[in-house]
Amino acid sequence: MANVKPLTQRNLWFERLMAIIASVNLGLVLFDLSYVPWRNFYIRNLPQLTQLYDPIKGIEPHRETENYLATVDALTEQVSQTGLRSPQVTEKLEELSRLSGEMIDSNPFAAVDKSGTLEKIKNRMRDRIGVKSSKQAFSTFWSQAYLSKRGWNQEINFFNKTIRPLIITNYYRSIGENGEFIDKFWIIDLPFVILFAVELLARSFYIKRQHPGFSWSNAILWRWYDLFLVLPFWRYLRVIPVLIRLDHARLLNLHPLRQQIHQGIVANFAEEITEIVVVRVINQVQGSIQRGELKHWLSQNENLRSYIDINNINEVEAIGSILVKTIVYQVLPKIQPEIAAILRHNIESALRGAPMYRNLHSLPGVEVMQTQLSEQLATQITANLYSAIKSATEDPVGAKLSSQLLERFSEALGTEMQKKHVLSEIQNLLIDFLEEVKLNYVQRLSQEDVWKVLEQTKQLRRQPSVQPVQDKNSAALVRREGS
Repeated sequence: MANVKPLTQRNLWFERLMAIIASVNLGLVLFDLSYVPWRNFYIRNLPQLTQLYDPIKGIEPHRETENYLATVDALTEQVSQTGLRSPQVTEKLEELSRLSGEMIDSNPFAAVDKSGTLEKIKNRMRDRIGVKSSKQAFSTFWSQAYLSKRGWNQEINFFNKTIRPLIITNYYRSIGENGEFIDKFWIIDLPFVILFAVELLARSFYIKRQHPGFSWSNAILWRWYDLFLVLPFWRYLRVIPVLIRLDHARLLNLHPLRQQIHQGIVANFAEEITEIVVVRVINQVQGSIQRGELKHWLSQNENLRSYIDINNINEVEAIGSILVKTIVYQVLPKIQPEIAAILRHNIESALRGAPMYRNLHSLPGVEVMQTQLSEQLATQITANLYSAIKSATEDPVGAKLSSQLLERFSEALGTEMQKKHVLSEIQNLLIDFLEEVKLNYVQRLSQEDVWKVLEQTKQLRRQPSVQPVQDKNSAALVRREGS
C-alpha cells in the first residue's frame, strides 16, 4: 500500500464518512451472504425481515408445504366448529394423511438443500407415535381414534410447536435463465458501487496529477484495495478496503495487527532464506574443493581465474604483519614479569635437581645466592629474548630471513600437502565436515525460535544509537572534556 500523507481536518472527516459508508456496505454484503444459511433463524425471530428480504433472494413459499399447513389450519377451524367426530373432520384427516405420504415421497425440501429438515420432521413424528415407519406415524397421528385417545388440544399443540416451525422453514427459490438462483442484491449494492467507482476515479485523477509520470493504471493500482469495492463478485473481500479505510480514518487502530502480520511474514521467510543462504555457501565451498581449487590455493596460484582480488594486497601477510607488531610492541612488554617468573621457576627446579646443588644446599647462604642467581638469569634471559625478537622485526636482514623462512615453510607444507594421498584425504574430510555442518547446524537454524530473534532485533532498535567520533580533533576534544 502506498504511503499516506498526513490528513487535514477536512480530509479526515471525508475519510471517516467514506469509511462509514464502506462499513455499511460491508454489513449489507455480510447480511446478504448469511441470509440463506441463517434464514431459519430470521424466520423464527424476525419474520417481518424475511417478508421484506425474501423477494431479493427470489424466495417464495413452497406450494406443497404451504398447502399442507393450510390444510392443518382448515382442520383446526373445522374441529372448532363441528367437533372431532364430524364427517368434515374425517375428510380433512384423510386428506392430511395423504398429503403427509406425498410430502415424504416427493421431499419438497430437497430443492433448497434442506432434506435434513424433513428427516427431523419424520424422526419427531416417529418418536411421538412410537413406530418405525414415518408414513405409518403420520397416518396414525391424523386419525380420529388417535386424536380422541390422546386429546385433540394436546396433539395439535405438539404439531404447532414441534412440526410446524420446521415445515415453515421450507421455501421455493426461483431460478433464472442462466441456471442460477435469482439474486437481486445487486439492486441494493449498485448505488454503493457507483459511489465507490466515482471516488476511485477522482482519487486516481488526483494521484495522476501529483505524479505526472504515472499512467492511469498505475494511479488506480496506487489504491488497489479500493478495487474490491467495485467488483460485483467476491464481495466478501470488501473487508480488506473497509479495514484499511477505518485505520486510515483513525476509527480503528490496526497498527498492532499490521506489526504482527509483518513479523509473521518475516518469521516465515527468515527461516527458509537463512537455510537457503547457509546451504548455498556450503555447497559453493564443497564445489570448490571438488573442482580441485584447494590444490591451487595450497600452491599459491595467483592466476586462479575464479578468484577476484580487489586491492592487490595479500591480506594474509598484512594481517600477519599487524599481529606480529602488536605482539612485539604491545603484548610482550606487558607480560615480561610473568615470563620471567616462569623462567625463574624452571631455573630453580633445574638447580634443585643437580647433584652438586644437593651437596651444597646445607651450606649457609647458598639458598639465598641460588634465589638471586635464578632471578638474575630469568630477567636477563627474558630481556635478551625480547631484544632479539624486537631486533629481528626491526632489522631488515632479519625480517628478510624471517620472511624467507615463512615462505619456505609454506612452500614445503604446500608441496607435501599436494601429494595425492594427503590432498585426497583432506578434500574428503573437508567435504564430509561441510556435509555434517549442513545436517547439524542448518537443522539448528530450523529449530531456533525465529520470534525470539525478531524480539531481540526489536530491542536492539529501541536502544539509543552511539554517535562515532568523526576525526582526530573531535577525539582530542572528547578526551579534554572528559579530563
